[in-house]
Amino acid sequence: MTPDRVLSIFKETGALLEGHFLLTSGLHSNQFFQCAKVLQYPEHCESLCSVIAGHFRTQRIDLVVAPALGGIVVGQEVGRQLGVRTIFAERKDGAMQIRRGFEVKPGEHVLVCEDVVTTGGSVQEVIALVLERKGLVAGVACIVDRSGGTVQFPQAPEPLVPVLRMNAVTYEPDACPLCAQGTPATKPGSRGNA
Repeated sequence: MTPDRVLSIFKETGALLEGHFLLTSGLHSNQFFQCAKVLQYPEHCESLCSVIAGHFRTQRIDLVVAPALGGIVVGQEVGRQLGVRTIFAERKDGAMQIRRGFEVKPGEHVLVCEDVVTTGGSVQEVIALVLERKGLVAGVACIVDRSGGTVQFPQAPEPLVPVLRMNAVTYEPDACPLCAQGTPATKPGSRGNA
């Protein structure tokens, strides 16, 4: 799947938003990828996640783990296509946790899947949980890598595997030109208001 095709899917589904956004990382941006709007269509979910599953199909993957909320659908579909168990980690009291009786067994080869990566903070928290339980990080993948390839996870045996990689514009809050123009920032992600 070409980058142009991925972007056209995001645009067709209204998932590529333009405006002034406060990202989960605390950074500001003029674009927001609302993956949930793409993933609500099973055909798009299947085709985007098939890129990730195809990359890891020949490798040993015992378990897929995704950070809630955005990564759950991605992780579930990748796990389905790979035929492996899939769980998620969720935030409670400000920290990512594995709950609900889910477990990472020692020695399991774990693929961590996310919808959008900007700074990689949530993915790094999930990796820490996997390693605490003596799981092996087999890889990290996402639908959109907004970092342009700058975010990496040294615990994984290869670089982050995205379906779409781009250099998205982000600003520190105190240097945001959109704030300087008086445009209010919205937070449309899972920890925001929409």
